[in-house]
Amino acid sequence: MSQIWFTRCSPGRSEMTKSQRKLWIGLFILALLTPLGIVLPHVFDAGTAWGEWGVDKLEQLLGYTPQGLQKVSHLWKAPVPNYNFGARDASMTLQIISYLASGVLGVLAVGLVVYLITRLKTKNDK
Repeated sequence: MSQIWFTRCSPGRSEMTKSQRKLWIGLFILALLTPLGIVLPHVFDAGTAWGEWGVDKLEQLLGYTPQGLQKVSHLWKAPVPNYNFGARDASMTLQIISYLASGVLGVLAVGLVVYLITRLKTKNDK
């Protein structure tokens, strides 16, 4: 196993160090806090979450669309738009569940990529 995931403590046995455990706990706490992005704007009647704007919302806020953003805005379409598995008018409960699932899936996806990269690196170093 890779050093980022586990530390070898004896032949054939691996376990996480204290700092590695803290890292994973911290990442999952951050994932659990992701619904704040949808709850706080709702509580304060602030419209959409800050910084989660598309080209149309930016144009509305700024009065124009930055030229570079306009050029590349069509290159990426989110797999789950607005982190919402329901429709735009989904209940707050479904939106919170969607945010939580998106956060946890994001942590797991990044973790998998890091794991694969470190596996390949350690395999090539041997």
